[in-house]
Amino acid sequence: MAEMFIMAIDQGTTSSRAIIFNHSGQIVSTGQMEHEQIFPRAGWVEHAAEEIRGNVNEVMGQALARARINRHQIAAVGITNQRETTLVWDRETGKPVYNAIVWQDTRTQKICEELAGDEGPDRYKQICGLPLATYFAGPKIKWILDNVSGARERAEAGKLAFGTMDSWVLWNLTGSQHGGVHVTDVTNASRTMLMNVQTLEWDPGMCEAMGIPMSMLPEIKSSSEVYGHGDAESLIIDTPIAGILGDQQAATFGQACFQTGMAKNTYGTGCFMLMNTGEEPVFSKNGLLTTVCYKIGDQKAVYALEGSIAVTGSLVQWLRDNLKIVDSAPEIEALAASVENNGGAYFVPAFSGLFAPYWRADARGALVGLTRYVNRAHIARAVLESTAYQTRDVLEAMNADAGVPLTELRVDGGMTANNLLMQFQADQLGVDVVRPVVAETTALGAAYAAGIAVGFWEGEADVIANWAEGKRWLPNHGPEALVERERLYRNWKKAVTKTLDWVDDDVIE
Repeated sequence: MAEMFIMAIDQGTTSSRAIIFNHSGQIVSTGQMEHEQIFPRAGWVEHAAEEIRGNVNEVMGQALARARINRHQIAAVGITNQRETTLVWDRETGKPVYNAIVWQDTRTQKICEELAGDEGPDRYKQICGLPLATYFAGPKIKWILDNVSGARERAEAGKLAFGTMDSWVLWNLTGSQHGGVHVTDVTNASRTMLMNVQTLEWDPGMCEAMGIPMSMLPEIKSSSEVYGHGDAESLIIDTPIAGILGDQQAATFGQACFQTGMAKNTYGTGCFMLMNTGEEPVFSKNGLLTTVCYKIGDQKAVYALEGSIAVTGSLVQWLRDNLKIVDSAPEIEALAASVENNGGAYFVPAFSGLFAPYWRADARGALVGLTRYVNRAHIARAVLESTAYQTRDVLEAMNADAGVPLTELRVDGGMTANNLLMQFQADQLGVDVVRPVVAETTALGAAYAAGIAVGFWEGEADVIANWAEGKRWLPNHGPEALVERERLYRNWKKAVTKTLDWVDDDVIE
């Protein structure tokens, strides 16, 4: 019998990928295509959903061709995705009514303020686990219904569907307007503000508060079960699609963070730290999100605390594309390493406001502490250091909420290839930073969820068995290092204060 594999579709913020894994959790082949980042106005970020749909089909073909296998050797397909990015489409034509509004987009700030009223941004936190913020999908749906001509009428008539990108990909792979499956999983649903985080069902009161007809919403399923099969026009005809996890939950699953208190941090476009809190939701008092971590079939849901940082890897892209300080992202490490320190410069990348633990939509980016001494290498170093400082902000909040200090941080994502950053991260956190052998843990987590659903893997035990340490960075605990650590972080906190209260009625965006 031919060897069998699992395919993961990773529909991310900047690209779509298909990765094929073997039973050991090793990568066999990959296909990847970037898609356009659309910025109609300052603070607005959009994607063309039709382009993404085409790219997903293309990368699946690339991965199959490079692995030299066909669909009959794919036991199941898992989907992972940029989470809060919001799409509304016509059920009859399959066409989006508007571009996908990306999780980074800040246009819904006034909607969030109106919904908060006198009770503030935590008004609905006990229901959905989330503060009212531009980050989440619910206010984005409301914006589309309020601003796209005829959208509200068509939605109320049951003609429109909403989905995060997992739902869009699944719907198209299973037939689109000709019988496509319209579902999402609990992890993505927990990022909409529309799901009750304890019952795991759409909350009628939340939908009513945001003016969203419940007929638009996908059915909520577990993260690991067969949702449907590839349709006749797809490259995976009759192949079960059996796993869905939002990208950060998928990375947590792929990192085998199955015990309460285990945590991972993913370094991508943004940074996302999740800590497993077990089968009961923990409601944060320190600016973190309560989210569903995963749910395997009929088993109980497992929850997490999450700290979301909007801008980390995308700051390196900005340095490359907007300022032209480097020609390629990997060059930043050598440039930053050419100086011994940041020269007094701190970069707070509040391009979309500040996410956890601050939740300040009025903040905007700032480069502070400049003198004539500072050069482009110092700025490059400040860019990398900002990721480590933001991660420390989140970890300190997480330690306060969880009550048990983290002793080790598992890391993944593209920026973990940067040794300078990872060592600085360990020094700032004061704990070991550990990268696995297979750093593509987001796609791997979705693959595991799909494979478990069809019996390709037995369960979490197989995930733990496959996980292997690739590299470990140890913090410097010397007395001078500890003094320097606290001095740097104190100045970072000071720099953050310089970004606040920037957006007001006089600021044109």
